[in-house]
Amino acid sequence: MGFKQNANEFHWLMDMLESVEVGLVVLDLDFHIQAWNGFMEHHSGITASQIQGQLLFDVFPDIPKAWLTRKVDAVAMLNIRAFTSWEQRPYLFKFRNTRPITGTEAYMFQNLTISPITNPSGEVEKICLLIYDVTEFASSKRALERANEQLARLSMTDRLTGLLNRGTWENLVDAEFERFRRYGQATSLVMFDIDHFKSVNDNYGHLAGDEVIRHAAQITRNNVRQSDSAGRYGGEEFGIILPETDTESARVICERIRDAIENSVVNTTAGDIQYTISMGIAQLTDSPENYMQWMQKADEALYKAKQGGRNRVIVG
Repeated sequence: MGFKQNANEFHWLMDMLESVEVGLVVLDLDFHIQAWNGFMEHHSGITASQIQGQLLFDVFPDIPKAWLTRKVDAVAMLNIRAFTSWEQRPYLFKFRNTRPITGTEAYMFQNLTISPITNPSGEVEKICLLIYDVTEFASSKRALERANEQLARLSMTDRLTGLLNRGTWENLVDAEFERFRRYGQATSLVMFDIDHFKSVNDNYGHLAGDEVIRHAAQITRNNVRQSDSAGRYGGEEFGIILPETDTESARVICERIRDAIENSVVNTTAGDIQYTISMGIAQLTDSPENYMQWMQKADEALYKAKQGGRNRVIVG
């Protein structure tokens, strides 16, 4: 009766291990496969009888051998369980993702538990790997992270131009001001705006005006360096932070932008538009007490460019 009961329990246990939605692999301490359940058969396409006794790394050469060996050795030596999540290592077995709901992911994301299996005298003689399919959860979390990154970018940028918005750009001006106070490296600030922009709106309409603003932003983006920070300060006014740049180098960059805009034509549904910009440069010195006074200097230079006939670069 006892034997029959034990056999029934064993049969029931094997049934459960075959049908459970978790991968189960039993290895000896030399990584030869001793057990391989239905989940592993289904996702690998290899049956238990085909894989029995084979060396794991021969069948799956892309498994990180050094990493898994280190993990398994620690589990066997200390007789404790180890766990790794998909965020540390996306998968152990490179199985294709077969769930249509999470079809955007190419491979199955997996959590892994490595457990010791002891003999009656308490010595570890085998290792059990449990592989959990967490693709749905991982996919959702990754999508949420991407959405949050996009929201963060949107909160920092101006919707019309894609340049930094006023708040973000001003914070960078403040940071650059503090950097100058600490290190004293040459740094310049540029303020510029579109000449006679009101007449562009009046003659061509606000949609065409938006096209001109977008065009000015694109020309600016094309002509500044990676280390520079361009922002839309408001309306038709823009600003550029030029780190480690003295007045003369700043003038070269500004003239390039001014010249490119003067020689451009913006094609809009309301007609072709040509326009110019006026630019003011202020290299930072010890006299401004805060970043706002530095911006004021650049604004004053811009005002002089306007007063001097527009379509020009003035150094404050």
